[in-house]
Amino acid sequence: MDTPDPSQLVDDVEAQFTLDAANLLAVTRAFLEDIRTGLSKYGHVPMAMVPTYLTEIPNGAEKGTSLAIDLGGTNLRVCEVEFNGDRTYSSHQQKYKVSDEYKLGEATALFDYIAECVHTFLHSPSLESSSVYKKCCSGHIDHTHPFTAPVQIALAFSFPYEQRAINSGALIRWSKGFAAKNAVGQDIVKLLQDAFDKKKMSVECAALVNDCAGALVARAYTSGGCDLATIFGTGTNGVFVEHVNKVTKLNDDRDLRMIVNTEWGAFDNDRKHLPKTPFDLKLDHESLNPGGQAFGKAIAGMFLGEVARNAFLSLVDAGALFGGKLSAQMGTQWGFDTELMSAVEEAWAGVGAHAPMAVGGGLGGEIPVRMDDGKEGTDGPAVPPLSSLVPGNESISSDQRAALDRVRSVLIAHCGYAENEVSLRDAMIVRRIVVAIAQRGAQLAGCGVAAVLVQMGFASHLRGESSSDVEANGDVKAAEVERRINMGVDGSLIEHFPNYERSLRSALKLLVGEDVESRLGIGMGKDGSGVGAALCVLQAQKDAARFS
Repeated sequence: MDTPDPSQLVDDVEAQFTLDAANLLAVTRAFLEDIRTGLSKYGHVPMAMVPTYLTEIPNGAEKGTSLAIDLGGTNLRVCEVEFNGDRTYSSHQQKYKVSDEYKLGEATALFDYIAECVHTFLHSPSLESSSVYKKCCSGHIDHTHPFTAPVQIALAFSFPYEQRAINSGALIRWSKGFAAKNAVGQDIVKLLQDAFDKKKMSVECAALVNDCAGALVARAYTSGGCDLATIFGTGTNGVFVEHVNKVTKLNDDRDLRMIVNTEWGAFDNDRKHLPKTPFDLKLDHESLNPGGQAFGKAIAGMFLGEVARNAFLSLVDAGALFGGKLSAQMGTQWGFDTELMSAVEEAWAGVGAHAPMAVGGGLGGEIPVRMDDGKEGTDGPAVPPLSSLVPGNESISSDQRAALDRVRSVLIAHCGYAENEVSLRDAMIVRRIVVAIAQRGAQLAGCGVAAVLVQMGFASHLRGESSSDVEANGDVKAAEVERRINMGVDGSLIEHFPNYERSLRSALKLLVGEDVESRLGIGMGKDGSGVGAALCVLQAQKDAARFS
């Protein structure tokens, strides 16, 4: 039996992550179908299309001071944000650790702890000059003084829930290591409000906000408006502003617009359209939620590194990578993460060459945001073929050798291999697989954005199809089809990963055309869980009245 050609093995793995126009169009078409099904019916597609009951989109003129709680990970954050009415704001915040005792214990204990953190924050000496402190303590500098006026607060809740009103929503399931008992199916706001009331705190939870909806609101405030927002980071999601009469499951024909939360991480959980390489399937089978969050597992930063590691394992097993040797780290689940993928690309381009950059924080320092300027960073030297990397007889340029040496240094520093165990050829293979997986993720992200643009009417149809094949949102006026489109973004991939925006935009050009893509402005909607949520408090009273 012939021994497989190592170069051919690498080509075959790389090809499995390559998507053509037909693949991307099929994914986008299915995405659009699920958007419309989710807007018309409850529970028929995994992508829930959750109405947020947020209809007041900021324009930057909002003034006032409000509070937000951000619950979604190891730390709980309480923020006070002052909006100046000129698209600027200032904020003060404090973090509090959420122990496993609260994450895994009774839900009432968790929400009692949240209330205690808010109480501590409101009576902090550093807050004594704020308008919120003066309101709740009548200006008396007495940390034991009871609140004498109600204070409204927003809860930014980064777990799946079914929204029932601007200030009501039922928890669907916990994630991110939380499993507090007797919470699933319960109204999250009521659990929090009961905790406030138990402590006799005059604090009212006025808004329940998803972090992606918060990103849209935050972007709208700082830029004067926003049409859609996405998160491409550790996790992923998308929201957009839709006509209420298009959300037919609400049975509301009023001339209003509302932010709709797609919860698109769950798109195509049965994988009829998304890629399903052996490396993706292995990740899914070994995950905490097999069969769930299929789109998220294909594009989110939490998972891309593990997909890459699975691909590397197959090449190690075939003897095509690292001389067939598996380091302890590379052999461990999550042992190669997306930060390292970013580090490989940065090293190739000669930026931050010897240390991974911060994708979510951890291994390296932050770099300037590269948004909407057409300059996605340096590509680095031309990529040499593997055949030019014969040990001892490499026919590569000095720039190529320097780039490969930098990639090799990252692998040695962070993947558990000794210097003599990583060759320039290994560095080239790793870099090729990393690029293929990252590009595929950004292209699939583009499918989600393209489907939303068609649904909103900014694109009349997908390229290669007539408007009768994929009908756009008929309520959008022709003038809107021509205007600038404002998309807020948040997340470590879109903010930091080299060439991510470029790949996403390339997919959009293919799917909806260069005219639509060129009108899409992409800007950071930072801190949707803090700034965005706090801003929703200012909007909440109007929204609550509309749907009461």
